[in-house]
Amino acid sequence: MTIKKPLTQEDLIQKYNVPVPRYTSYPTLPHWSGNVNEASWVSQFQSAYQLFGKEEGITLYIHLPYCESLCTYCGCNKRITKNHQVEDTYIDALLTEWDLYMSWLPDLPNLAGIHLGGGTPTFFSPSSLHRLITEITSKAIVLDQASFSFEGHPNNTSKDHLQTLFDLGFRRVSFGIQDLNLKVQQAIHRIQPLEKVVEVTETARKIGYESINYDLIYGLPHQTLSSIEDTFQKTLDLKPDRIAFYSYAHLPSVFPSQNHFAPFLPQETEKRKLYERGRAILEEAGYLEIGMDHFSLEEDPICHAKLAKKLHRNFMGYTTSPSKILIGLGSSAISDVHLAYAQNSKSIETYKNHLENNQLAIEKGHVLSQEDFKIKNIILALICNHQLEWDTAFYNQMEEGIKICLDEFVEDGMVAYDQMGLIILEPGIPFVRNICSTFDPAFRTTRQGKSVFSNAI
Repeated sequence: MTIKKPLTQEDLIQKYNVPVPRYTSYPTLPHWSGNVNEASWVSQFQSAYQLFGKEEGITLYIHLPYCESLCTYCGCNKRITKNHQVEDTYIDALLTEWDLYMSWLPDLPNLAGIHLGGGTPTFFSPSSLHRLITEITSKAIVLDQASFSFEGHPNNTSKDHLQTLFDLGFRRVSFGIQDLNLKVQQAIHRIQPLEKVVEVTETARKIGYESINYDLIYGLPHQTLSSIEDTFQKTLDLKPDRIAFYSYAHLPSVFPSQNHFAPFLPQETEKRKLYERGRAILEEAGYLEIGMDHFSLEEDPICHAKLAKKLHRNFMGYTTSPSKILIGLGSSAISDVHLAYAQNSKSIETYKNHLENNQLAIEKGHVLSQEDFKIKNIILALICNHQLEWDTAFYNQMEEGIKICLDEFVEDGMVAYDQMGLIILEPGIPFVRNICSTFDPAFRTTRQGKSVFSNAI
C-alpha cells in the first residue's frame, strides 16, 4: 500500500491529541457492564483460581489511600489527613477482605506478588505495614520468584520503612519524584528537596533493594525544556533502574485541585517536546523505551520481557508477572481475574462498613465476553509490542469502519498493515492509545472520552 508523505509531528498532535483511554483494561472502566455482584464475583474468582491460580499464583494490589498533604496534580483516590489513628482500622478491613478471599479457596494459595500503592503507602508506620504483610503472607505460600514492591514518598520513606519491608521480602521500590524544579514543585504542592531523593535512593541500595523506579511527569505547570533537562540530569546522577515518564492528565472537572494550573501549562506541541527531550536524554544514557511512558536499563527484567515479547499490562502498568489473577484490596482497588473485573467502593467509609459485615465492597464490575477477550488481546499486543499478527480470515472480516480508520493512520505515516498484521511505525508510537481505540467498539460508538479520559499527548 502506498504511504503518502507523513504529516509533521505538530500536525499529528493537532489532529490526534484528543481524549482516549489509557487501556489498563479492556473494556475500559467507564464501559463496564456492571453485571457483577458479590456472588457472581466469587464464582468468577473461584473459576479463575482453578484455571490459573494454582500454577501461576495470585498477585495482590493493596490500596493505601491516606496522604498527609494534597499534591494538586494527583488523580489517584486518596484521603488527606494527619491523623495516623486511621491506620489500624483500615488495616483491619484489608485483612478481613483477604480472609474472605481465602475462605473461598480450597487450600492456601500461591502468592506471586504484592504491590502497595496509594495514596501514600509510607503514610503507614513500619509496624502497621509489618502487621499487614505478615498476616497476609501467613495465609499463603509465597513463591520463590514472587515480586514484592511498594510506592514511597521521598519525604516520609524512612530507613525503618525500607528495612522493615525489605525484611518482609520487598525488593523493588518506586519513588514518586514528579519533577525536581522548585517552581514546578511549588505549583503542584509536592516540595521534596533533592537531598531527600538522594537519601532514600542511597539507603534503599545499601539495604539491598534490587530495583528502584522513579516516577516523573511531563506537562506540569511551569515546566520548560531547560527545567526538564535539569531534572533528568539530576535523575541520571542517581541512575534508577526504571523510570516512568508519565503525561500529566489535566482533568479539572474531575479533580478540582487542578483548576488553577491552566495558565501555566505547556501547550500541546510544547508538551510533546518535553517528552521527546526526556526520552532522548534517557536513550543517550542507556535506557530503553519499554512501552507507553516506561523506560528501563537493559539488564532489568522488564526489559528482558519486552525483548522476548512477554511484556504484560494491567491496572498496575507494565509487568513481568505471569499471574493472570490480580486481587485488589482496599478502597477503590480494582481486581482482574482474567475472566472478569471488579472495583471496590471509592469511599473509605463504605469500604470499611462492608468489611465490618464480612461483605466485599464491590461497586462495579464486568464479566468479559468472547468478543471482549478478542479485543483485549489486540489492544495488549499493540500497547506492549507495537505490532499485531492476524490471519487472513480476521483481515477479511474486519469491519469497514476499522479499515477506514487504519487507512487514515497509514496515510499519516503512523502504521502499516496488510493481510498478515499491523505494525505501529515510529511516528505512530506517541499515539498508540489512538490506534488501540480503533479496535474499541464502545469508544468508537459513544466517544464519551471528552469528559472521562485524558488527552493522548
